[in-house]
Amino acid sequence: MVVVGGIIGAGIFLNPAIVAQRVGSGALTLAAWGLGAAIAIAGGLCFGELGSRRPRAGGGYVYLRDAFGPLPAFLYGWALLLVMATGAIAAVAVTFARYTVALAGWPTGVTVPLAVAAIVLLSAVNYLGVRPGALVQNAFTLLKLAALAALIVAGMVAAASSAPAPVADASALAAAAAATPHGVLAIVLALGSALVPVLFAYGGWQQSNFVAEEILAPERNLPRAIIVGVGIVVVVYLLANVTYLAALGAPGLAVSQTPAADTMARLVGPAGAQLISAGIAVSTFGFLNLVILVSPRVYQAMAADGAFIPALARLHPRYRTPAAAIVFQAAWAVVLTLSGSYGALLDWVVFGDWIFFGLAAATLFVYRRRERGGVEAGVHHGYRALGYPVTPALFIAAAGFVVVSSVLSNPTNALYGTLLLLAGVPVFLFWRRRARA
Repeated sequence: MVVVGGIIGAGIFLNPAIVAQRVGSGALTLAAWGLGAAIAIAGGLCFGELGSRRPRAGGGYVYLRDAFGPLPAFLYGWALLLVMATGAIAAVAVTFARYTVALAGWPTGVTVPLAVAAIVLLSAVNYLGVRPGALVQNAFTLLKLAALAALIVAGMVAAASSAPAPVADASALAAAAAATPHGVLAIVLALGSALVPVLFAYGGWQQSNFVAEEILAPERNLPRAIIVGVGIVVVVYLLANVTYLAALGAPGLAVSQTPAADTMARLVGPAGAQLISAGIAVSTFGFLNLVILVSPRVYQAMAADGAFIPALARLHPRYRTPAAAIVFQAAWAVVLTLSGSYGALLDWVVFGDWIFFGLAAATLFVYRRRERGGVEAGVHHGYRALGYPVTPALFIAAAGFVVVSSVLSNPTNALYGTLLLLAGVPVFLFWRRRARA
């Protein structure tokens, strides 16, 4: 549930339109999502072995610290706390609030207060223990899968009834024809461009590694969870895109602002659009809970290493959760929500997320080399990534592609993001000197 809930947010409900715009045809749209599925599976296999090797709270922070030293690990945790996790919490909370307000017919002025209330509520739930947070996660993951299942089943029923193919207007057809790439090079470039929103929709499986220390038998169960969870998401995403294309066609999907709602409206009517809007609200709420559940374990690991505020390392004496880290995260996320600055900050560091994804996968080469050289304590007999070394190499190359594409598409944002990351260096040096003292 953590793996599936960490991947499925709002992306599958919105990003397919962006993908269709960039490739121009149904076949290439499905090809882009299939290629993204292969990369997501490769990443899942890598993180499965990493979680089996180091089943410790903190996930990527622990791998980067062990393989590349404390500074890269700290900068990952710094970016996570400053923007990547907290900014995502703020953005997703506002998205949840907007859909909820629209569904309930409330005035738009309650959007931000509702977003703040959602952050506070879910932080309180996860403060009270791993079990309450897990129960909320399980419930909302099942609900978001139910919403996507309703979408897919509606498409299958429509296909079985031989419903007429959608007819796009002339302008949409002309735009789609102009956007469709011709020639091998043009197709490769179009798929590369479409891969960026696809990979962002597939991202999130690595968050389960943050809570590895609190999973029963993590050496066995964490790799299984990642592989099975990513597999479920791949099947659901591909079927959802088949449904979008069957209902709207490639031109219609490309011009849609809300592909999931437009698909359900076409297949079921206005009630279907309302249903899928409720599904998006549920999906974003579940994703919000997941980020609040797992991210404080990174700050806990940083503090336990003496690299950050010592109080964040302590577990609650009764609930056994990193209570101070949860409160600290919630407070900063609320500040970002109220300030409205989270959108710009996320745009600045979106490339950094994939830098750390790629670096975390690269630690697998370090662990394997140390194992061969006898540096590691014995041979790892747990799960080993299928297809090594091709699997991590494929994933690292994909991460590098996303980073380069993000930087080239907006160099100014990349510069601001780099400065935000570098701002963590003096913070790291301060806490390191303090820990030594």
